[in-house]
Amino acid sequence: MKKEAKRGLSIEDDTMRAEYDFSGGLRGKHYRSMQAGYTMTIHEADGTIVVKDVMPKTGAIILEPDVKACFPDSESVNCALRCLIPLLSKKEKTKTKKA
Repeated sequence: MKKEAKRGLSIEDDTMRAEYDFSGGLRGKHYRSMQAGYTMTIHEADGTIVVKDVMPKTGAIILEPDVKACFPDSESVNCALRCLIPLLSKKEKTKTKKA
């Protein structure tokens, strides 16, 4: 049995409604501001309001989507960067000698 049949959804239900128009949307509009942190306001059922400040972890590095597509996990990113470290230090030494 297909998952759609289990959930009671048909293929017709899976399509987007005509009233949803994203043609004027801009991809990544809030990307930079989210990196700087943001505030969430949560309205609880009992009437209380909880405000949470969300900040990226110290030292967190955000990858662009095209780069992220090439690296499945942090181990692969670290491996690639470790391969570049010797090249960077050689380049810096060359610049110092010429100056």
